Amino acid sequence: MSAKYSNSFEFEQPLWRAGVHRVAGVDEAGRGPLAGPVVAAAAILPPAWLESGLPKELSGLNDSKQLTEVQREKYFEFITRCGHIEFGIAGVSAAVIDEINILQATHRAMNDALAQLQPLPPHALVDGRPVKTLRVPQTAIVKGDARSFSIAAASILAKVTRDRLMQEYHLEFPAYGFAEHKGYGTAKHLAAIAENGACPIHRLTFAPLKKEEPDLF
Repeated sequence: MSAKYSNSFEFEQPLWRAGVHRVAGVDEAGRGPLAGPVVAAAAILPPAWLESGLPKELSGLNDSKQLTEVQREKYFEFITRCGHIEFGIAGVSAAVIDEINILQATHRAMNDALAQLQPLPPHALVDGRPVKTLRVPQTAIVKGDARSFSIAAASILAKVTRDRLMQEYHLEFPAYGFAEHKGYGTAKHLAAIAENGACPIHRLTFAPLKKEEPDLF
C-alpha cells in the first residue's frame, strides 16, 4: 500500500483497527456565499480500502476545492452509485440561515446528513473545528478535506449537490448569474444585486444585503 493511501486514511485507521468500522467523514459547502443554501454531507468508506487502496475510479480523490468540476462530477457519480459507500446529504435554506445564523445552519445540515446514516455511525471525522452540537462523537481535523479520504468524499458530495442546486436557481432567477458564481460575492453578482435587489434565495443577514441599523443620533 502506498504512503499516499496510508496518510489519507491516517485518522480512519486507528478507529478501524479499534473495531469502529463505520467512521463518517463530514464536510459542508456554501458557508460564504450571499445566496442559496448551505449543504453538508457525510460519507462512510469501507475499512477494506485501508488494505486495498481506493478503487481506480477514486484515484486522485482530494478536497473538492482542489478539483475541477469534471473531476468532482466523476467522483460524485461513483460515490453515490458504487454501493460500497454509505452517504447522506442535507441542506439548510437561506431563510433558515437568516433565522438562526450560518454557523448554526451549517451544524444543522451536518446533523441532518448524519441522520440519514442508519444506524448513526459511532464516530465522525469533521473538517475544521469541533461541532459542539454534533450528534455523534467526533474528531475535528483542520484542513481535513485534504487529509482524510472520508472527509474528501463528503466535501465532493456537498459541493456537487450545492453547485447543481445553484444551477437550478439560475434558471429561476437568471438575472443574478448563479450558474457562474454559485452565489458568491463576485463583482458581477454584486452588480446584479445593486440593479435588481435581493431575490428569495439571498441571505439577507449577509453584508452587503444586510440592512444597516438606523442611526438614532
